[in-house]
Amino acid sequence: MWTQEKILEKIRYNVLGQSKNQNPDTDFEKRLIAEFPSLWTCFYQLYGNRFDCLYQLEDLVGMMVEKYSLRPPALRSADSGWFKRENPVAMMLYVDLFNRNLSGLEKKIGYFADLGISAVHLMPLFKTPEGDHDGGYAVSDYSRVRSDLGTMEQLAGIAGKMREKGIHLILDFILNHTSDEHEWSLKARSGDPEYRDYYFIFDTREEADEYDRSLREIFPSVRRGNFTYRDDMGKWVWTTFNSFQWDLNYGNPSVFRDMCSQMLFLANHGVDVLRLDALAFTWKEKGTGCENLPKAHTLIRLFKSVASIAAPELSFLSEAIVHPDDVVKYISPEECELSYNPLQMATTWEALATRDTSLLQKTFSPRFEIPESCRWVNYIRCHDDIGWTFCDNDAASLGIDGSGHRKFLNDFYTGRFEGSFASGVPFQENLQTGDARISGTLASMAGLEKALFGGDEQAVELALERIKLLTGFLLSLPGIPLLYSGDELAVLNDYSYLDNPEHRGDSRWIHRTPFPWDLLKQKSDSNALILREYIKKLINLRKDLTPFRGRMELMDLSSKNLMGFRLSDHSIHIMIISNFTERPTTVSLNSLRLYGGSYSFKDLISGVSIEGDFTIKPYGLLWLQEADR
Repeated sequence: MWTQEKILEKIRYNVLGQSKNQNPDTDFEKRLIAEFPSLWTCFYQLYGNRFDCLYQLEDLVGMMVEKYSLRPPALRSADSGWFKRENPVAMMLYVDLFNRNLSGLEKKIGYFADLGISAVHLMPLFKTPEGDHDGGYAVSDYSRVRSDLGTMEQLAGIAGKMREKGIHLILDFILNHTSDEHEWSLKARSGDPEYRDYYFIFDTREEADEYDRSLREIFPSVRRGNFTYRDDMGKWVWTTFNSFQWDLNYGNPSVFRDMCSQMLFLANHGVDVLRLDALAFTWKEKGTGCENLPKAHTLIRLFKSVASIAAPELSFLSEAIVHPDDVVKYISPEECELSYNPLQMATTWEALATRDTSLLQKTFSPRFEIPESCRWVNYIRCHDDIGWTFCDNDAASLGIDGSGHRKFLNDFYTGRFEGSFASGVPFQENLQTGDARISGTLASMAGLEKALFGGDEQAVELALERIKLLTGFLLSLPGIPLLYSGDELAVLNDYSYLDNPEHRGDSRWIHRTPFPWDLLKQKSDSNALILREYIKKLINLRKDLTPFRGRMELMDLSSKNLMGFRLSDHSIHIMIISNFTERPTTVSLNSLRLYGGSYSFKDLISGVSIEGDFTIKPYGLLWLQEADR
């Protein structure tokens, strides 16, 4: 009988015993032994029904040995726990929009260091088809950078130079699908049976419908259903997102092995974190919604086991834009140590529109707590749209109808609601149901665009205060704040995307704006530079404050206008208070003493001391530290 121990012994003999020249030390073998129970358990759960299961596992480990032998020595001692010991702040950007190409990016590493950025998330930069490629998320070759951006060698060099300055590199790993021009899909299109099994390809619509009838539509305004008919093949291909993005078949262990090979290739080029794109969709089973299936978690754990053995310095960032109670399930040391926090993003904007923080506070309920070794990646906006991902049951507990509230938020942030300050635009609007998401830069959504074009100086000042509140609140949260490049300079919507045939059908390009380097040349009292200095100040303030890595406790301040919480690390405490309205709001000192026990506080942002009841200004933000005990 093949026990786990015998299987490991066989692999060590057949694979490692014949790879001594490739394996320069014993670290790999030690990690393989330690991680093997998880590796085998997950692999067997996914592929144990195959007659060639053990052969496939040996093949996988052989690939891991090969990739580890190519791992640069400097990366084998990289800091894998940086986000646990630091208070990092990340920035997201498109290389071409930031400064043309990788050479341009390299010249601007000093910009990140000056601002205090300690992690840079580069949007997809791999080879893609000409024309529509979903902003880089339709990959034709995971081992080649787009020719107009540079080379993998340049990317590896940049990763090294960033690391010297304490900046970590984050890249997307698009693991649910490839483009229809990937080498594998080209071979599948030519009729190669081996590569047709890399995807879900059906001869008839009836076969596809057996899956499709239980699936939801991701982009219903673009096309109906989840399958695309290919005239060149006379067959139906599973395409969850766009017709040119073919879903991978992880039921085939060869797909898993080859994607692991790509993952380790990126790790060997200096990537510290891989953002796992659309990971909730990766496992398919007939008769289900094919989202958040148990084996999707098994698959991610298997990827993690491979990384833990062959590239232990690599961390995973979850991108699961699903129900909030499902998002948190992907966050653990065994799956993704980091995760986007779409609920925080959505409810922050909701609180700004309603002037009521009740739903925002639900974001930080105990059911969304994560292991101490993991971190939320919080954000106000990213490259993508804003979807109203709050839980309907949470809304109902506050007397809010979820469906109606989403329509209100869509109307508010597209400026259709009377009195709205926002200048967002709808994304994927369904005219039949009224469903939509929202695109727009932080500044335009917060009212600066409308105020500037209206020539209303008072409205401009109020909009700037909103922007400072949103960015300041983001930097006040425990976890890793993620800024979108340009938001630190209050960039406005860029409507020129409508003149680009490749982009005009995707309103997200309105906020994927070129970086405004000219704004850095303005006078120091310009709105852009005042905002940037404010953000820089908060980044530097939080850098050495250990409570941002500690425990978070919500505070009841007897006002729905306010969001208050206490961050604690042993004996060090900070109280954060945010005013989400344009009205001054009074705070009782006694309400703070319930959580701190002090009679006086100092605001770390302004330096002002507080010794009694006080008023927090419109859209104000305070970081209060106890001045005595």
